[in-house]
Amino acid sequence: MKECNGEGEVPYCDSCAVFRFPVFSTAMSTAVLNRGLDRILLIQQYKRKDYILLAGYVNKGENAEAALIREVKEEAGLEVIAYEYMRSQYFAPSNTLMLNYISVADTEDLSAMSDELDHAAWFTLDEAADAILPGSLAESFLLTIIDKLRQGRALEDFTAVVR
Repeated sequence: MKECNGEGEVPYCDSCAVFRFPVFSTAMSTAVLNRGLDRILLIQQYKRKDYILLAGYVNKGENAEAALIREVKEEAGLEVIAYEYMRSQYFAPSNTLMLNYISVADTEDLSAMSDELDHAAWFTLDEAADAILPGSLAESFLLTIIDKLRQGRALEDFTAVVR
């Protein structure tokens, strides 16, 4: 450990003469909404019975918004027409910084869903709150989003409208 210009004590490699800042993965998750903003897409994956939000890792050279659009298209077969960043939280089990978004899909048609998902379904806000994995980071994100939706939002209120 060595003092690093106002960063405090940081791991330091004496033989390399380089500071070693913590390394972690970055991923995004999103509550995908329908155009009416009254239904949320939840998924099941990896043979687990619990419903979660759609999520994926941010690739090297990619920003989080591009990852959001790519993951929704790859996994659910849906085009994102609007999105907004909500908040982040570190997820210790996978050493990942999760960036959470709310997004709106062009359609509710899941016929182009990929094999990466075991199942996907649209839920009302109340159904989604009941169906999401209890005590999970996904539940925490989802409940925050549902609170925002209940305050009254319109598609035009989203910070980024793709089309």
